[in-house]
Amino acid sequence: MDNRVSAGAAANAFERARFTGTASEYFGIWIVNVLLTIVTLGIYSAWAKVRRNRYFYGNTVVLGRAFEYHASGMQIFIGRLIVFAFIVVANILAAIHPLFSVVTTILVLIALPWLIVRGLRFNARVTSYRNVRFDFTGTAGGAFVCVMLGSLVAFLSLGLLAPFASRWLNRYVFNNLRYGNRPFETDPKIGALYRALLIPALMVVLGLVVLAGLVAIAVVGMQANDPGAFEHDAAMLMIVSGMYIVTFGLLIIYALAGLIYRAAVHNVVWSSTRIDGRHLLRSDLSRARYAWIAISNVVVTMLTLGLMRPWAAVRLAHYVAEHTAIRIDGEIGEVFTQFQASGAAVGAEYMSMEGIDFGF
Repeated sequence: MDNRVSAGAAANAFERARFTGTASEYFGIWIVNVLLTIVTLGIYSAWAKVRRNRYFYGNTVVLGRAFEYHASGMQIFIGRLIVFAFIVVANILAAIHPLFSVVTTILVLIALPWLIVRGLRFNARVTSYRNVRFDFTGTAGGAFVCVMLGSLVAFLSLGLLAPFASRWLNRYVFNNLRYGNRPFETDPKIGALYRALLIPALMVVLGLVVLAGLVAIAVVGMQANDPGAFEHDAAMLMIVSGMYIVTFGLLIIYALAGLIYRAAVHNVVWSSTRIDGRHLLRSDLSRARYAWIAISNVVVTMLTLGLMRPWAAVRLAHYVAEHTAIRIDGEIGEVFTQFQASGAAVGAEYMSMEGIDFGF
């Protein structure tokens, strides 16, 4: 895709986003955040989140302009304080009588859809682009069906119905998202989502077959060499160790398959999304490259005891931005002047209506 788009009214080319941050810049922010969070026993983490988001939003550039993040540390801190207080009270009540733990669990499940909506709405409303705020208009009922029930359906079907869950979730999020008062809309096709699942599903099946084969070979080999092998403590220790190795192998397979599925779904959903019915989004992440970046980021971060975390975060942000694009239908200045006119009336009211982030 061409990285530039003309300013003319007939501009139909996609323009890629850019991430302009660097690992060295972000390292300075990150290390201060870590040290102050440790010194303040975690209290500063709310302000650390604001500094982190402002850096990443402010360095994500689309059509020559960056995003802005308007939340304050106090808003996030108050939300976390309320959640922490609830957890403390719930644990005290559970210690008094086990029945209280059941009650608090039910209360959390009832409140969770509302908390999810609050989180999505807060994050949308503290984000702006070209001085126009985003908004989220979803309901708790929608969150319950699309997020909670969708996740349950995907889990109970062992992933076979995951494309339906992905479709429900992304339609719920995008179709309730607004830029000013202009709606987003997406309608990812279920066939495309099942094609996204094909390679991850084959990976899981082949991985299970290979692991099962290795286990069978090991068991048959032990019995062939010593019919009473399973009666020895050493053999039992080997079996337990083998179970841990198999479990670890399964986790690796599922993690890799999940990353590939996520990248594919991201491409399908974003490439099906429009803003105001006319402006198109597109994503063309390479599934293998995305998985490699995510996995190597984790490995490098672990090997350096976390010191390369800023490099890993910036590396992933660069890749995702470079493979995300937008096509504006019309002359850019004219289009965004209309957006700004429609967004100004509602933008001023956002912070007073949604002033606390609960972290969901």
